[in-house]
Amino acid sequence: MNQNINLENIKFYAELINNKLKELSFSDSPTSLYSPIKYILDIGGKRIRPFLVLISAESFGGEYNKALSAALSVECFHNFTLMHDDIMDCADLRRGNETVHVKWDTNQSILSGDALLIYSYNLLEDYDPITYKKLNNVLNTVALQVCEGQQLDLDFENSSDVLFDDYINMIRLKTAVLVGAALKMGAIISQANEHDLKNIYDFGVNLGIAFQLQDDYLDTFGEESLLGKSIGGDIKENKKTALFHLTLSNANNHQTKDLLELYNTIHTDNKITKVIKLFKETGADKKTLKLVKDYTNLALKSINSLSIPIDKKQVFTDFSISLLDRKL
Repeated sequence: MNQNINLENIKFYAELINNKLKELSFSDSPTSLYSPIKYILDIGGKRIRPFLVLISAESFGGEYNKALSAALSVECFHNFTLMHDDIMDCADLRRGNETVHVKWDTNQSILSGDALLIYSYNLLEDYDPITYKKLNNVLNTVALQVCEGQQLDLDFENSSDVLFDDYINMIRLKTAVLVGAALKMGAIISQANEHDLKNIYDFGVNLGIAFQLQDDYLDTFGEESLLGKSIGGDIKENKKTALFHLTLSNANNHQTKDLLELYNTIHTDNKITKVIKLFKETGADKKTLKLVKDYTNLALKSINSLSIPIDKKQVFTDFSISLLDRKL
């Protein structure tokens, strides 16, 4: 069934994706390998990436149900990265629930993550050989890029000379390219031309960067009651986000010294307050919001270049606005 997509039926697609994830066939043995996979897929998430696969396929003239296997593949791959990221970040919670390595152990989390990665590739075998080859190439490319981005993120934790452009490149690789890949995979399934494949991918990458920059901002300047957690978590954990890099690039010597000293100390009661003060003094807060708008505009520029009907372009425009018009 070819369904007209609009923002009002996002819930329909989210429920569809969740139901299809529950229907995925995993072996029952060994339970210790497959239970963590079922667990992380069951604890929810925004399902943005598989949703984008579906609306991309639909917008380029195909039917969303033909893109379901690719959508599930992208979501399985995304959750594989989360399982491994949580280990490296020593994270205790994921979506308000215990992370896999906490609920089970690190070895199980590694193996289950690996199995989920393999499963994400298996799902692409539902397509004809030509389409499969194209989709597999996209997933291979993005998989390597995500690894590169994660390694850069780890490298930057102990580096004092990381430039802001380096940071943008890191979040592009770690986060944004998978958004672009999801859209490109949907377009491939609907046999979009090369010009449109490039533009829909560029749209996703720039939107992904905008989304991550906004996350950086909201962690410090969001509304605590809506955020569901205390503000300043990134500061507490000494994460060098966009706000940190923009502060350094606009700080005087005294401000630079203060910021670096604060990020080299353990958490204290007034650390978050002092760092936020530096963010504001250097204008890093306003510059981050401007960058969110700039990357969103770059994304929308790519949409305008697509050779699809205006109403289909509007779907992507509306989605971009809804994604970034948030307080948490």
